[in-house]
Amino acid sequence: MMTPSTLAKTRPQSTAATATWRTTRNRMINVDGTLFAYRDLGPRTGVPLVFLHHFTAVLDDWDPRVIDGIAAKRHVIAFDNRGVGASGGSVPDNIDEMAADAVAFIRALGYDQVDLLGFSLGGGVAQVITLEHPELVRRVILAGTGPAGGGGIEKINRIAAAAYTKAALTLRDPRHYLFFPRTPDGKRAATDYMARLKERTEGRDKRISLQARRAQLRAIRAAGLQAPHDLGKISQPVFVANGDNDVMVASSHSADLARRIPNAKLTIYPNSGHGGVFQYHREFVPAVLEFLES
Repeated sequence: MMTPSTLAKTRPQSTAATATWRTTRNRMINVDGTLFAYRDLGPRTGVPLVFLHHFTAVLDDWDPRVIDGIAAKRHVIAFDNRGVGASGGSVPDNIDEMAADAVAFIRALGYDQVDLLGFSLGGGVAQVITLEHPELVRRVILAGTGPAGGGGIEKINRIAAAAYTKAALTLRDPRHYLFFPRTPDGKRAATDYMARLKERTEGRDKRISLQARRAQLRAIRAAGLQAPHDLGKISQPVFVANGDNDVMVASSHSADLARRIPNAKLTIYPNSGHGGVFQYHREFVPAVLEFLES
């Protein structure tokens, strides 16, 4: 389990430029009195790509194939936002504050421009950062996410509860049911994805707390019920991606998101769900690299 003290003692097995997600060192940075946990890897050139993760996720929940694939050519930074995993403080119950904390973290690292990759809840955070701090953001990838006020949020608790019940009965991770379709291909993709998440065996992150889960749920519900953002104000290039059968964020919401952003491209992966970008990581990674480098 990773804590601030063990993080400080973790020795790098290789440099950030040559490490993999399995071996890269854990790092901490003080952001206005709060310690934020993060990892980075890839070449230290160009604009870094900052990853913003999903509901209940910590650093170890990023797919190594996605991280390593992108880090082969880009500087990648993934972090635990306030109150998540090994980071200090408490998780706020609204996405605006999550976005403000993410901006404070990015600026504490010394960057005045970044690219963003937000998955699910992280996609909502990425949208707010881009709207509130457009000077900070060059390009955006929004995966498995939709716009604020998109509707259907009343179903999320029921869907999550059903998945967690199935997971308890089958001794599986709930993401088997939330991220992937229950088809032969989807089941194989879920099994492979879960195996990849276990590849890192040393210096693993602290698990998500109950406070964090509850606050994130409140933030997700509030975002679903709030007035929509004026996404027409986003001028940056945006890459929107999802599966065609997302049970957590309706795939139609991702399509609506792409329609409302002036300079957006949309990719919907077939026969996949919320975790479509992980199921199709072999297609998603080169698409991200092309998008970032174009």
